[in-house]
Amino acid sequence: MKNIVVLVSGGGTNLQALIDAEKSGLIKGGKITCVISSKDGVYALERAKNNNIPARVIPRREYPDSKSYSEAILNALNEEKADLIVLAGFMTILDECVTKAYAYKIINVHPALIPSFCGEGFYGLKVHEKALEYGVKVSGATIHFVNEEADAGAIILQGTVDVQRDDTPEILQKRIMENVEWKLLPKAASLFCQDKIEIIDGKAYIKD
Repeated sequence: MKNIVVLVSGGGTNLQALIDAEKSGLIKGGKITCVISSKDGVYALERAKNNNIPARVIPRREYPDSKSYSEAILNALNEEKADLIVLAGFMTILDECVTKAYAYKIINVHPALIPSFCGEGFYGLKVHEKALEYGVKVSGATIHFVNEEADAGAIILQGTVDVQRDDTPEILQKRIMENVEWKLLPKAASLFCQDKIEIIDGKAYIKD
């Protein structure tokens, strides 16, 4: 059974999707063993508490820079014996000390179809605002491995939704979360825990 450590910064809706998937048996070969938050008092911590999942708070504001903060995160991941790290609305870019130590063991959900509307500065509603500004007809979400470059790791899964004429960024965000993010993030975690993802030439492939 692999240890899944979930990193959060806010309300934790993606964390809840993972918890629900684990409870219903959709995540095979893995278990959420710890939640780490970059802020105190966020609702994601309540979700962990309500489901008897151990939680830790490592406040970003207590560290002078990304490197010192990332080192604290790395120490916590090592202590928790993390096999898989899931970034679920985690709003801090991790230094390469973490991404190199856990290469192809950190997954993130990005609310667009990478390589569109991604990279530094593209997060939250900004992603959906840009997609609507551009007039795309479909959007979606991407589950990918995390490396040293923002949103540039190997793509594991992608899913799409149609963009409607009267969509607002908030409406599109909700549709993508409900129809793609909350389904594909647990699926990717399960595939990882079952050793069904292989990396060939820097690309991720799902084994049959």
